[in-house]
Amino acid sequence: MSARLEIQKLIAGVDEAGRGPLAGPVVAAAVILDPQHPLPGLKDSKLLSEKKREQLLLLIQENALAWAVGRASVEEIDQLNILQASLLAMQRAVAALQWVPELALIDGNRCPANLPCPARAIIGGDQTVPAISAASIIAKVTRDREMLDWHVQFPQYGFARHKGYGTQAHLEALSAYGPSPIHRHSFAPVSEMLRRASQTLRADNASPGIPEEPPLAHSE
Repeated sequence: MSARLEIQKLIAGVDEAGRGPLAGPVVAAAVILDPQHPLPGLKDSKLLSEKKREQLLLLIQENALAWAVGRASVEEIDQLNILQASLLAMQRAVAALQWVPELALIDGNRCPANLPCPARAIIGGDQTVPAISAASIIAKVTRDREMLDWHVQFPQYGFARHKGYGTQAHLEALSAYGPSPIHRHSFAPVSEMLRRASQTLRADNASPGIPEEPPLAHSE
């Protein structure tokens, strides 16, 4: 078999995790599966239990021809917007692969810019393309583990339970404690809270101060 034919089999699946949460980075993964060794049980990570995702993660990492992870930070999400930050994380994941793929299959309807290879967007690809399913699993497990680490630093927000998503418990903690350093200021619940806090601060600063009472005279 020629080297060129071998290279043509290097097709990467790419997916991200963490577009919706109010806190934490967005994490993407790129995976090149071995076509000679298909992996059973691959599907969209959201359809798998946590235990099954962990099992498949090991299977993917042990048997894939190559895999890599890319991230976009909270600061990049706030600066670029979540769509562009997600595409940036995907681009970084593909760039980090040990092998340059001939084609990257991207979950969704947009392809990242500046990839080292042609790309094709596939809506629902995490349910129909095994390599994208594998990427979704790696991205999801990687991000969940990172949010567990953040939970150690900021346990009051409950990141271990909701991974930064806007659950009722998370919103209540956000209201009670205010945003943490890893909350996304550009996301509506956080930005609205910051806006109200800023308005309150301006109102307090604009209010006339209460005149101090003159000191009591002291008799000699």
